[in-house]
Amino acid sequence: MSELYFFIGKGGVGKTTLSAAFAVERARQNRVLLISTDPAHSLGDILETKLGDKPARVPLGTQGSLLACEVNPAKRFRGFLGRYRQELVTLVERASLFTADEISALLETTLPGMAEVAGLLAIEQALEDRSDSIVVVDTAPFGHTLRLFDLPRQFLRLLRFLDLCAQRDRVLAEHFGGHARTGRAAFLDRWRAQLGRADRLFVSAHLVLVTTGEAFALNESVRCLEELGRMNPAFRLESVILNRTVVHPGGCDHCQSTARRGVAARHLLRKQFRSARLYVAEDPGAPIVGTKQLAKFAAHVFRGKPLNWRVAEPLGSAGLAFRRASWPKLIAPLSLVVGKGGVGKTTISAALGYRTRRSTKAQVIICSVDPAPSLDDIFKTSVGNEPREVLGDPGFLASEFDSIALYRTWMSELKAQVEAASASEYAGLHVDLSYDRRIFLELLEMVPPGIDELLAIFRIMELDAGAGRKVVIDMAPTAHALELLRMPGRILTWARLLLKSLAAHRKLALAGEVAAKIADFEVRARELSRAMRSPQRLATYVALLAEPLPDRETERLLSELGKLGLQVNTIYVNRVFLREHLDGCSRCLRATRWQQQTLAKLKERFSGGTIFVVPDFRLEPQGARGLSKLTNTLWQMK
Repeated sequence: MSELYFFIGKGGVGKTTLSAAFAVERARQNRVLLISTDPAHSLGDILETKLGDKPARVPLGTQGSLLACEVNPAKRFRGFLGRYRQELVTLVERASLFTADEISALLETTLPGMAEVAGLLAIEQALEDRSDSIVVVDTAPFGHTLRLFDLPRQFLRLLRFLDLCAQRDRVLAEHFGGHARTGRAAFLDRWRAQLGRADRLFVSAHLVLVTTGEAFALNESVRCLEELGRMNPAFRLESVILNRTVVHPGGCDHCQSTARRGVAARHLLRKQFRSARLYVAEDPGAPIVGTKQLAKFAAHVFRGKPLNWRVAEPLGSAGLAFRRASWPKLIAPLSLVVGKGGVGKTTISAALGYRTRRSTKAQVIICSVDPAPSLDDIFKTSVGNEPREVLGDPGFLASEFDSIALYRTWMSELKAQVEAASASEYAGLHVDLSYDRRIFLELLEMVPPGIDELLAIFRIMELDAGAGRKVVIDMAPTAHALELLRMPGRILTWARLLLKSLAAHRKLALAGEVAAKIADFEVRARELSRAMRSPQRLATYVALLAEPLPDRETERLLSELGKLGLQVNTIYVNRVFLREHLDGCSRCLRATRWQQQTLAKLKERFSGGTIFVVPDFRLEPQGARGLSKLTNTLWQMK
């Protein structure tokens, strides 16, 4: 039986590096398959190997076998849907108001999360094909990972709907008499078996948590592990890796501060996760890429060898110039802050809002739609679903929208309308109405994945209706944010199909009430689509770190935002060392040189926009004092 390892954690803590190092280490004596399920892949960058959706051999230079792949969600999902499309269409067409063409298009938008389904299929296929291997999964940041582990429950909604479709003849025969065809759709039994395997797969897997000593990363790790425990108490955390620590700081103030955080983090992690084994990974001050470096890093982390090997130095001199700048004020009514996980999106969002509030009289609201938010941490107060005052300022508000609660409220209202509208229409006027009502209720559970977060965006857009008010949206990490920004198009497809089908039954109160609710949703999706293409209405900021791997992912992010019609004119590069020489510390000097090389490349690619540089303040800014210090210093690349 294969061993399965999930590397989980907040974005930007080093999951990909450590999962790759672990895979290289175990490949010395085992056949190992390394899978990235993060839609914003960086595994190929770290392995220095071109990867695709199919497992490819990674050259190790030593004895051992390592295959790796980056799951292509769209390709996997199309293959999955293609195998069952005809059976699905036939089953639903026979049981509902929809035509075959409408059903086919509807399935493209409403099956449970495409990326998560694709990841699950890749993992299951790996376990079936490689019975003697170790399978290591590099997951997306916590928000996507929670969805992956929650997929079996999400899939149950689809099965309930399809089961009801398969029972149409029996239900109508019970109600009106007659003979019902027997037999079940065989593929539903296969899916149900797959669902059971997925449950067992997750429960039996080894969970490896990766974190850093930063307060935000630690707090988010604790919250998300608690959420996993609520999903299923049988989930078992096997190991914790405390990454980017400094054990021997020397005389460097920055490294001494990092070392102190590391000591405190070790105490917290041992107390919080008593049954898990704790590993400590030192920060070499340089990216770890290629299998040779990964093997040495793995020996340090998992076998306790000293980190005394020579790491790569950047090539060439950057020759950069900076000038002092002031933090700009928010201009557009709505602002998005996007970027890879762990780069400081929440910090940049809060700083922009704080600076705007301090220099104008405009009311400012910071809203997070990240499934794993951290506004609580930065404002040092509990931030809930409704905007509430922070930092003692009634004009400065923050909220972490509970998108799931918004979705449940919306759905319960819609269901109540369906129930009320159809209560008086069961008396034989429409022989299929009772059954169609049940079909509608189950179908409404199959709304496009991500609609919960889109409801949060709609709620935020309502907040920006006030004159002079500025609203900042702290987005989820890259891949999750892009999926959310693509949602309006999917919603429009979903709404058009439902409204078209309901039009044929517009004389029924059932159809009319549902159509009104869905039409309202469609109007708001169109409004969001228009706002996304209006620089006067919406501004987009990108946050990143001056490190090679986040930099490559940001390049891909900018390309995708352009395809969506979003203009990016400003980039914030966070946690930058601005002095070449930091207390004579070789680690910090090496990190500074790598940062400068990354900044030089960014300047070449983003020549038409503004690049601001935010200094590294050693500690995450928290509360009014931290935000005041942060917003007093800003540099702009010349």
